[in-house]
Amino acid sequence: MSEQVLAIDIGGTKIAVALVDGTGAVRAELVQPTVPSLDAEEVFAPAAAALLEVLTARDAPDQPLRVGIGSAGPIDAPAGTVSPVNIPAWRAYPVVERVKATLAPATTAAATVGLAGDGHCFALGEHWLGAGRDVDTMVGLVLSTGVGGGAVIGNRLFAGTTGNAVHLGHISVNAWGPRCVCGGHGCVEMYARGPALVAAARERGWRGGPDAQALAADARAGNAVALEVIEVGMRALAAGIATTATELDVRTFVLGGGVSRAGEVVLGPLRRHLRDFAVLGYVRDLEVRPAVLQNAGLLGAAALAFTL
Repeated sequence: MSEQVLAIDIGGTKIAVALVDGTGAVRAELVQPTVPSLDAEEVFAPAAAALLEVLTARDAPDQPLRVGIGSAGPIDAPAGTVSPVNIPAWRAYPVVERVKATLAPATTAAATVGLAGDGHCFALGEHWLGAGRDVDTMVGLVLSTGVGGGAVIGNRLFAGTTGNAVHLGHISVNAWGPRCVCGGHGCVEMYARGPALVAAARERGWRGGPDAQALAADARAGNAVALEVIEVGMRALAAGIATTATELDVRTFVLGGGVSRAGEVVLGPLRRHLRDFAVLGYVRDLEVRPAVLQNAGLLGAAALAFTL
């Protein structure tokens, strides 16, 4: 009988809880919208209920239980706390202890719970079952409303001291650029994330749809402003990727997230600009692969649980 673990994927719009076996099959899953409350426990309550309901699907309820949590950040993995930018009710919220306390009455032994950032779980999921399953070292990169990432090096997650390593979106690519929300200047996110692309296009007179998906569609149709903005954004992202590759000595990058699903209109300029920045011999042949999993973060949280 394959061991089954609990996986929790925490985001600003939804919280997913699943029971996952050793093959990556999702045996049970519940997805709840993230409660827009400033009360920390009101936000956690639906997740707690989902945990207990999904737990009932376990084939061997008497087995020790391992749980992996992937959360939007920043996080403090050693402390077991999260402070997601898009969940204002949670500041240093003790999510690991709250999960343990929720599960305690329903399990015969204390659950073992691990915590990682959502970018790290994305990388773990794609490495386990997705586009990076054939390599032992890779960086997973999420290009969406933000720019996040995580690295698997030698088949092990590289999380850093606090669990926030490889935050590629906050690499500065313009030291004289405008101040970012993180406090730095000219970060990758300021140029490459979806809302930044749309805002830059609006400033140049673009009057298209509401989001980066619409911008990409216009770029595919030949709109000059859309093409120019994506070109600039992907140059910034290429600089961030090349810096990360140079520091970590990694050649394979797996790109996921909403903006990445635009396909070649994004990947083409990104790969082209990489040739300008990745010039040292050991990073000259970087590979950027599109992600293939729809639920990489959730499966990555499961992969984290299996390592506990």
